[in-house]
Amino acid sequence: MMLEYVLEKYPASLKLRDGTSVLVRPLGKRDEKRLHKFLLSVPEEERLFIKQSLTDPLSVRDWCRHPDFERNLPLLMMQGSKVIGEATLHRRLGGWKRHIGLITLLTHPEYRGRDVSKVLVTELIGIARHCGLRKLEAEVNGERKIARHVLAQLGFNELLKLDDYVLDMKAVTYDYVLMGLNLKVDEEYAGIG
Repeated sequence: MMLEYVLEKYPASLKLRDGTSVLVRPLGKRDEKRLHKFLLSVPEEERLFIKQSLTDPLSVRDWCRHPDFERNLPLLMMQGSKVIGEATLHRRLGGWKRHIGLITLLTHPEYRGRDVSKVLVTELIGIARHCGLRKLEAEVNGERKIARHVLAQLGFNELLKLDDYVLDMKAVTYDYVLMGLNLKVDEEYAGIG
């Protein structure tokens, strides 16, 4: 399978903008505790917008122990044994949006401003191209200005903005922003999907 081939490059040793050495790799079955700890480090006001429950250890356990990389490919950025960033490529395996991937991303608060998300999303863009995806999307609330800026630096454009469209878990409204990136896909992979 194509995805297995592209994942052979991981784990990958990389450096952040400030010279910090990190390791990027797919989520593993033994990442349960470190991933849960990372997810709890995300400020509550940001967790209010995440679609899945991040504080439920059973959800994290299931995510780690039963991965489906064809549908959801989470990449972790590690500094030593600590998760400092996570980005996931979500894919639809059929239907009218099968050529479009969705990217979600989180950065540990202590590592923001060091290009953690930028490095992870760049990795996912390469994987998406290799898998034959033609477009990527990212859904963010209007308050996530830094995430929007990082995505824009990587070529994402604002496709849609709806004022007061989404509710956080406390029923406060925020703007919904859909950002998109057209991928240049190698002809070799263009017919996939």
